[in-house]
Amino acid sequence: MKKRAVALLMAALIGTVGMTGCGNSQTETTKDTVEETVKQNATEAEEALAETETEDADQAAADKVASLIDAIYVQERTDDTDAQCEEAKAAWDALTDAQKELVEGENADPDYFGRDTGDASLDDPRNQDEIGDNEILVVSFGTSFNDSRVADVKGIEDAIQEAFPDWSVRRAFTAQIIINHVQARDGEKIDNVDQALDRAVSNGVKNLVIQPTHLMHGAEYDELMETVDNYKDKFETVKIAEPLLGEVGSDATVINDDKKAVAETLTAEAVKDSGYDSLDAAKEDKTAYVFMGHGTAHVAKVSYSQMQSQMKELGYDNVFIGTVEGEPEDTACEAVIKAAADAGYTKIVLRPLMVVAGDHANNDMAGEDDDSWVSMFKASGNFESVDTQIHGLGSVDAIQQIYVQHTTNAINE
Repeated sequence: MKKRAVALLMAALIGTVGMTGCGNSQTETTKDTVEETVKQNATEAEEALAETETEDADQAAADKVASLIDAIYVQERTDDTDAQCEEAKAAWDALTDAQKELVEGENADPDYFGRDTGDASLDDPRNQDEIGDNEILVVSFGTSFNDSRVADVKGIEDAIQEAFPDWSVRRAFTAQIIINHVQARDGEKIDNVDQALDRAVSNGVKNLVIQPTHLMHGAEYDELMETVDNYKDKFETVKIAEPLLGEVGSDATVINDDKKAVAETLTAEAVKDSGYDSLDAAKEDKTAYVFMGHGTAHVAKVSYSQMQSQMKELGYDNVFIGTVEGEPEDTACEAVIKAAADAGYTKIVLRPLMVVAGDHANNDMAGEDDDSWVSMFKASGNFESVDTQIHGLGSVDAIQQIYVQHTTNAINE
């Protein structure tokens, strides 16, 4: 646009010089025509410059918001975090709709503030004081998807609170990136683990039970244990409950009651939601279920292989376990596509093997991009239909009761 504006200005100048310098030559251009041409060129140049300046201003405003979003897209909380979250939201709100579409940074995009993920007011951050002597701290990775946070995370917390009315249930998220996102966008403040533990100490809690909602003993669980170790001497008792799938086990063949219960419950929910009377009926119709987990390089990745072993143990031949990260390797999307196709299944139902139906479920599994699982399954050309079910494990009552049992076991130790 700047080049166009300069070119028009030059045209106006050249036209003026050329036309007025002809004198009484053979040209038929009159003085009025010259003046009109100059005015027209000048007007077009001014309009082009104004348009350029507007576009530059729009991009500058969008870039400022992108930088503010990137500044809070971090895993560490500082003394400036609260102010940074407020500043980012205020700057976003000040943008026009056109400017919002221009927001793009290292992690920033229009969806950060603009995507509708449900009503945050339905959630309870469970960050209240007046805790009392006994606290159950439910620790989750977290999700910025409001509907999923209410159904999955709050669903588990509510079930635990109902089971233990004499204990105070509180919440902590391990992902500061998500905490900042929810705070900036929705004004909901959720404690990270250090904040929650500091709150417990300042409230004089004596007996602390920590219930992780993590799927397994992975990296997030290990980091949680390290943080808790720094606080153990501040309480009379500290007990740690098992994550959803229980103990990891030594190899892919090791299964346990928790994995069996999760496998049975998840499969039953998927079969019901896809309209079949039974898994056998789905198999007869050449329908396979693919449960997509996150995946990890941690030694606990064997848990996904164990879940596949559990499915086989139960006779669930048309159920496959996959992971976003493709670790273990046989859980990569391409490997799962091949396994399902080689087994002769022509219909696929994708569902998350995750506690929450957040970013991974909505984008990596069911998103519109070419690299989402639903897109890759369709692009393979091996299947007549590929459907998705976007439901987190945490919303299922039977799964919630597994957590309740784990909490019970910890309290009774």
